[in-house]
Amino acid sequence: MNLQVDIQTACAESVPDEDDIRRWIEAALVQQLSDAEVSLRFVDEIEMSALNFQYRHKNSPTNVLSFPADLPEDLQHPLLGDIVACPAVVEREAAQQHKTSRQHWAHMLIHGSLHLLGYDHIDAADAATMESLETSILESLGWPCPYSERPDPVTQMSARQ
Repeated sequence: MNLQVDIQTACAESVPDEDDIRRWIEAALVQQLSDAEVSLRFVDEIEMSALNFQYRHKNSPTNVLSFPADLPEDLQHPLLGDIVACPAVVEREAAQQHKTSRQHWAHMLIHGSLHLLGYDHIDAADAATMESLETSILESLGWPCPYSERPDPVTQMSARQ
C-alpha cells in the first residue's frame, strides 16, 4: 500500500512513534485501498473540546474525531481525510481501561481510520460491524480485543459518547 500520513503536533503531550502511527493506519486501510493520504493532527483538550462542540455539539474533549475528505467524484486524488486525536484523553482512557498506551493508541487510530472509510457506530448494528472489524485488525497486529470488558455493542457505543 502507498500511504502518506501528514502529522501535525499542536500539543505538549507525547504522541506515538511515527512508524507505529503509519503501521496502525495502514492496517485499517490496506484491505480497501491501494493508495491513501491521511492528515493526523494531535491537539490539546481545549482544541479538541472546541472541535467536538462545533461538529458534534458535545462540550467536552473526546479521544478521536475523523473528517472524511469531500472531494469531487471526478478528482482522482488519494486524500482520504483528517483524523484529530487528543493525547491527554487517549492516555487517560488507556489508564482507566487498564491498557497500555500503545494498545489504546493502536485502537484509536484504527478507529479513526475506519471512520474515514465510512464506518460508524451510531446504531447497534453499525457499531457491531465496526467493532468486529477493529477487533480483527487489532488481532492481526497482535493486540487483544479492545471490547472484552464490555458485554454488547450498545454498551460499547454509549461508553464512547
